[in-house]
This record gives sequence, C-alpha cells and structure tokens, in this order.
Amino acid sequence: MAKRLTYYILGGLVLGILVGWVLNGTIQDGTPEATAKLEQIAHYFSILTTVFLHLIKMIIAPLVLSTLVVGIAHMGDTSALGRVGIKAVGWFLCASIVSLTLGLVLVNMLQPGVGVGLPLPPETATSGVDRSAFDFAKFVTHIFPESMIEAMAENQILQIVVFSLFLGVAITAVGEPARPLVRAMEALVKVMLQVTDYVMRFAPVAVFAAVTATIAERGPGILGTYGYFMGSFYLGLILLWVLLLGVCFLIVGKRTRQLMRYIRDPIVLAFSTASSEAAFPRTLEALDRFGVPPRIASFVLPLGYSFNLDGSMMYMTFAAIFIAQAYGIDLTLGQEIAMLLTLMVTSKGIAGVPRASLVVITATLSQFNIPEAGILLVLAIDHFLDMGRSATNVVGNAVASVVVAKWEGNLDPIEPADIEPPHAPSSHSLLHAPDGEAAKGPDSFR
Repeated sequence: MAKRLTYYILGGLVLGILVGWVLNGTIQDGTPEATAKLEQIAHYFSILTTVFLHLIKMIIAPLVLSTLVVGIAHMGDTSALGRVGIKAVGWFLCASIVSLTLGLVLVNMLQPGVGVGLPLPPETATSGVDRSAFDFAKFVTHIFPESMIEAMAENQILQIVVFSLFLGVAITAVGEPARPLVRAMEALVKVMLQVTDYVMRFAPVAVFAAVTATIAERGPGILGTYGYFMGSFYLGLILLWVLLLGVCFLIVGKRTRQLMRYIRDPIVLAFSTASSEAAFPRTLEALDRFGVPPRIASFVLPLGYSFNLDGSMMYMTFAAIFIAQAYGIDLTLGQEIAMLLTLMVTSKGIAGVPRASLVVITATLSQFNIPEAGILLVLAIDHFLDMGRSATNVVGNAVASVVVAKWEGNLDPIEPADIEPPHAPSSHSLLHAPDGEAAKGPDSFR
C-alpha cells in the first residue's frame, strides 16, 4: 500500500500541475474578472485540502500521547538509564539544537519562500498575525497543562508532551502493576497508526487539490519556488552530515572514515523507501560489525529513533519558516527562537508516527498564527524531502551510537563491512511490536 500511495501522491502532483496549468492558461487574461474566477476555483478545490487538514489535526493528540508514553515505558527501570542514558540524551539534545538551528539559519539566509506572495486566508487577515515580542515566562508557563482533557481538546501539543513525560516516567517507576496500562498504550499506538494510514490515503487527493489550486491561481512560475526550496533543503542536509561526521571524527578518530561504508546499505534503504525505521535492523547490524557493543547499540539506537531525528528536526524549522515567508509573515527573532524551542520539545513525541513531520509542523504553525493551509505547500513534494531526511536520521543515530560507545570506552574490534549476518536482529524494535507491526509503511520515524 505504501509504495502505491507514493505513486498516487506523485500522480496527484503531476495531475495537479497539469490541471492547474490548463486552468490558469485558459482563464487568466490579466483582468480582475479572470483573477476572481481563478480565486473562486481555488476556493472550491480548497474544500478537499481543508478536509485533509482536519483529519491530520484529529490524530495529533492521541498519537503524541501514546507514542511518547510507550517509548519512555520501554526504556525500562529508571536506574537502568544510568551513565549511558545521560550521555545519550546529552548528545541528542546537542544534535537537536544543531539540526534545528542549522535549518533556521539556512532558511533565513537562502529565503526560499520570499517572493511567493500567497495571500493570507480571510480569517487570519481579519484577526491579524501576532508579531509581539517573545515572552519567555509566558512560553514556559504555557508548556505545563492545567487540564489534560483541555490540552487534548485544543491540540496543545506542548502540554500533551509534558503530561506524556510524567505519565511515562510514572509507569516506569510503578513497574509491573502498570503493565496493563502499557499494553493499552501499545494497542492505542497500533490503532492510531492504522487510523493515520487511513488518513494518508486521502493525501493524493489533497495533493492534487492543493497543487491545482496553487498553479491555477498563481501560475506555473511557482514551480521554480519548489525547485529552489528542495535544493536549499538538501544543501542543509549535506552540511548537517558534514557537521555530524566531523564531530564524530573529533571524538572517535580515524575510525570514523569507515563508518559511512558500514552504514551505506541502511542509508540507501532509508533513502529509497523514505523510511529511517525500515533501515533500523540493518543499522543495528552495521553498528555491531563496526564495533558498537550490542548492549549500547540496542539502547541508544531505539532511544535515538525517539529523540534524535536530526533530518526531521532540521526540516521542521526549514519548512515552518518557508511557509511563513510564502505568506509574507515576518517573524521576529524572538518568535523564531520560540518556534525552535517548541519544535525542540514536540519533535520528541513523533517516533513511529507516519508523516510525523507534517503533523508537528501543522500543530506548530497554529501556535504562531501562521495559516495551517501552508503545510500543503510542502505536502506535494514531501516524499522527495522525506527521502533525504530519512537517510539523515539514519546517519544521525548511527553517529550517536558510535560516540556514546566511544565515551564508554567500549568500541569493539571492527569486523568486515560486507559480511551478511545469518540472522537479522528483527526483535529489536522501538515499540517491541511483533512481526514489525509498528514498523510497517515508509512513513514512520520522520
């Protein structure tokens, strides 16, 4: 289904370009009447995109709650985190800041959305965009929920994350009596992943409608903006790879030069399937041959897939600011820092969520009064962007595992890179789902 969905999305993209181009070329003659007619056509197409946006928002709260709680619960006893856990989380936080900041800096330098000039939706134009200075005290106090029911009803994703952290740690502390709750959350994860799969089947229609409306109203010239946006993003990914491997070289030494050869297959698998989760077992095998002890790799790697999605995090700041630029919204430095901090927290609850980056970006846009419909600007090309960020997630988590093992002084002798192990460690899974149920589909771990 996932492979067909990719083809359908690409088909919707191509068909949307053609239909929008024909509509624009047929109707647009430079007169106000023609412009108004195209706007009306775009408005009717937007009905489909609005439905898709509502479906995306519908799944935000239960997905974040269930995936984050299960991820924390499967870390085991809190004392088991110990020294390795502290070092791993410290690396994850630093890597997250670097990834988010790099995306923020590059999108402001290259400005791929400037000049698009999309009009603000009427309701947003009426209420105005809040450009007030960043209030750190207000931001911090808003993170902590007064009511979990209210937070979920209003899709306050930061507050949901905070509650999930408390609940996950409490479940770990209680231990065996809380196992039924863990199993219930695991079941909720699987159910919500299935719901998300249903929602994503509507994506080709949403892509077609979004692209048709955009091309019809704005003309085919907007395609150049997509090309520039993709090129800018991939430039950022290349720079992020260089930074991660450079720091790894400083810590691990010359052995780092061989790391890319060992994780080459997982990178290609993640890129071609647009899923870093699909490459998880092969990454674990590659790290074992590279010399990372299984006890470290089997702890750091799953933890990294929850808290260290470097490519996805860079994409979130990049895409969010691109959308603001496309609408002509000038965010202050304080607002951009607030967005970075927001994404820093919310990105930790997206493991295993199909199209998770889109879900988190959609939730974040609304918190900064940026039109949520802007997510459809990147939805049409999200698969191509997802390929790059999935491969980057593999690189980031492999580097994290190697660095933590080196800090522990436990890098084993290196083994030949091209040996095919007799048994893949398929039992390793973030959610410990049987038969890879939590790993199905190309859209997870973004």
